[in-house]
Amino acid sequence: MAANSTVDAGARRGPHPLALAWLAFFALLIVSGAVITFFGDPHAGSPVVTMDLPPPSHPARKAASVGRPLSQTVPPPTADATQTATALPQKVTQQIFAGRALIADPSLVENTPLGPLPRIADNGTTPMRAYAPAVAGDGRPHIAIVIGGLGISAKQTEAAINGLPAGVTLAFAPYAGDTQHWASLARAQGHEVLLEVPMEPFDFPDSDPGPHTLRSGAGEDANTERLVWAMTRFSGYAGVTNLLGGRFLSDAMSLEPVLTYLARRGLMFYDNGSASHSTAPDVAARVGVPFAQADSTIDTIQTAMEIDRRLSALESVARTRGSAGGSGQLYPVTIDRVRNWAQGLGGRGFVLVPASAIVSAPK
Repeated sequence: MAANSTVDAGARRGPHPLALAWLAFFALLIVSGAVITFFGDPHAGSPVVTMDLPPPSHPARKAASVGRPLSQTVPPPTADATQTATALPQKVTQQIFAGRALIADPSLVENTPLGPLPRIADNGTTPMRAYAPAVAGDGRPHIAIVIGGLGISAKQTEAAINGLPAGVTLAFAPYAGDTQHWASLARAQGHEVLLEVPMEPFDFPDSDPGPHTLRSGAGEDANTERLVWAMTRFSGYAGVTNLLGGRFLSDAMSLEPVLTYLARRGLMFYDNGSASHSTAPDVAARVGVPFAQADSTIDTIQTAMEIDRRLSALESVARTRGSAGGSGQLYPVTIDRVRNWAQGLGGRGFVLVPASAIVSAPK
């Protein structure tokens, strides 16, 4: 009888508390699932903090970055108004730097409808001297290497700027729309920059340097107009070199007005040595333009063995004469062999210098 009373009392007290808790928990899960299913995640739409991390260090930015500051490095305090950029404004009114390298100065620029045209400053400073990297003279023989063809292939241009030591001079063709971008990147990394001017080869038009080519027999006015077009494509170059040009360089009558114009603009001329009958040395001496000529085209035969041999030959010339110059093109094997050769150059008693450091002084 007592047992039955106990059972009846338990039944009257109702379900056990633990059971009720479990029932409530499962009910909550069911209700939550239904809410999310029909109304979405209640946390959706809450503020999310996104860190705008800078991209990896990559000196050769895409063309879309043209116009952005190239570097946050403070430029030398040479003027009250300075700016740092990889694209030039329509009119140069203040000094412009790529990193710490000057690429444009109002005193060195004639603003034209085509773009900035180099000129000698009123105080006599020439663009060649203003845009040439400083070279410490320690008495060792100097060797200059000029690599041409930059600015046309973005990938190969980037490889040359990043892969070659700063002492190598880089020459840019005037055709790419973002040439100033690439030239500024090269200057920021310490390279001297030259402008490649297209000149008529012997087998023209089978070999065609492109629009605005300087032509033998075209006349002084026509060639000067084409030269000015090329010279206004970008700024920051210390001089001019030839893009092809076998026929044009062999024609002293056509070449003389061009070199005279460069001399009056304060620029050097570097004959890359590809023209076997070049009259440039004689004409340059006659008109008084700062001039240098490559002693060897190092990659006429594009093999590592031949390039190494010609680089070694440049050392022999420099040891005898005090300086030597070579030229090459934007081939991967050329970039690789020049980089490898330059690593041990100081230990062999030579200094790698920009092309402006081996020019003959105008007479």
